[in-house]
Amino acid sequence: MSRRALTPLEAHVAALADCRRCGLDEPAPLPIVSLARSPRVLLVGQAPGKTEVTDRRPFAGRAGKTLFRWLAQAGVDEAEARERIYISAVTRCYPGPSPSGRGDRVPSPREQSLCASWLESELRIIRPRLLIPVGRLAIDRFLGPGPLDRIIGRRHEVAHAGGVSACVPLPHPSGASSWIHAPGHGELLRRALELIGEELAGLGIGVSRAAAARGAA
Repeated sequence: MSRRALTPLEAHVAALADCRRCGLDEPAPLPIVSLARSPRVLLVGQAPGKTEVTDRRPFAGRAGKTLFRWLAQAGVDEAEARERIYISAVTRCYPGPSPSGRGDRVPSPREQSLCASWLESELRIIRPRLLIPVGRLAIDRFLGPGPLDRIIGRRHEVAHAGGVSACVPLPHPSGASSWIHAPGHGELLRRALELIGEELAGLGIGVSRAAAARGAA
């Protein structure tokens, strides 16, 4: 009996799981891979955290709890989000703690460069209809540097290796980020989640905010 051939995304994930390009010090963390296999949405974070090393799923720690709470406000629960949204990152291995002792270390330019081809391949394979960069590093990758209060809360159009995608960025959900607590930024987050909900509903993912409100009435 012949084995089923891997899809391009399955082959990509298998190769990513075996990647050891960065040569990080022991205990060497392994790349964290997404569970989604037929996605139309690509969410891009910064890098896995310490919890992900053990859990083996992206956004499994405290930042993940916040992120999935936000996505629930956009109409999609965590189980469906993990199944329907491919969760990627600028780098795929835990970079270690920040020297400051607050949060995780930002991946070095070398690490970002060594890992860049994985994201490029995912863009080509998935050709996402919706792109959700999460946090400064991912936002800069697709939209360039700029004040977050002029970027978050808006729908952008981004050209990339896989074509053109609608792009709705989110701030980093880590407790180490203070951006969300500044005046007016909560409203920008609310607008971003509303836009994401509309995009997801158009792709048949989750439910629109209006439908969610009707169901709760």
